[in-house]
Amino acid sequence: MSQSVKEESNKEINDSQFQDNFAGNNILCCIGHITKDKIITPESTIYMTGGTSFYFSYAMNRLPQRVKFSLVTAMDPKETEPVEKMRQAGIDVTLFPSHHTVFFENIYGDNPNDRTQRVLAKADPFTVGQLQSFNANIYHLGSLLRDDFPLSIVKYLAKKGRVSIDAQGYLREVRGKNVYPIDWKEKKEVLQYTYYLKVNETEMETITGKKDPKEAALELHQWGVHEVCITLGSLGSIIYVNGQFYQIPAYPPHKFVDATGCGDTYSAGYLYCRMQGKSPAEAGRYAAAMCTLKLEHNGPFNGTEEDIKNILEENSIR
Repeated sequence: MSQSVKEESNKEINDSQFQDNFAGNNILCCIGHITKDKIITPESTIYMTGGTSFYFSYAMNRLPQRVKFSLVTAMDPKETEPVEKMRQAGIDVTLFPSHHTVFFENIYGDNPNDRTQRVLAKADPFTVGQLQSFNANIYHLGSLLRDDFPLSIVKYLAKKGRVSIDAQGYLREVRGKNVYPIDWKEKKEVLQYTYYLKVNETEMETITGKKDPKEAALELHQWGVHEVCITLGSLGSIIYVNGQFYQIPAYPPHKFVDATGCGDTYSAGYLYCRMQGKSPAEAGRYAAAMCTLKLEHNGPFNGTEEDIKNILEENSIR
């Protein structure tokens, strides 16, 4: 069997499992650490909760419950207040104990684009054993640091459902307490088991070496990714699925307040729609509208589906 035929055969098996294994259920499980964030600016020092899984989970929780959602996370058992608040908000959270909670320190100078990032504490990596009892159609891995998810986890979850990855954490390495940008050493091994991948323009260039989003998307697809989402800030996003590109606009916010968590909000909206059978273009526009609403306030997404529809209608998208 040729490599191309073999890959297509594996895709058909995966599609069949996706449709049949959870008939009647749309189950999405996000796996990732919640962080403590210390933000230092010339004016103040503030502490807040963050992390890919944090922003992703709150975004999913604000949408109509057409998709069954759960979060798997790990924290120091003495620092679980953020998890209790999430549970009070109605989010299904499974919490594993960790020796530490991930603790990021972000120091900004007079120029807000200049940031020094340090990791004051790291959580334990996730293990296959922790995840054996969880069954979902899609597993979204919210990586924060390069060793959060060993390759063995990605391979294991790909046998149970579709793996979705936000690449940002795979491109961060901690030496001492300082964070350094790195290439993704196991990218080709991991991406052959990845169905959905979300990267921004900087991440796509780091991973593929290509500046053109379409060329980068094709490269990522060649390495095994079925659906590639590349976010481009105010230029919108590009989605590549089944040999076709979809150009998604960015809808301007009424006011710009805080971009933290926008990528996670985009992933939540996109996967939410794709699980319901909406087209890549519909899913991308829905996700983009969610990002617009997220930009207008601090903290995680807190809009409604009606708000999302209003954004789309304001921009003449029916």
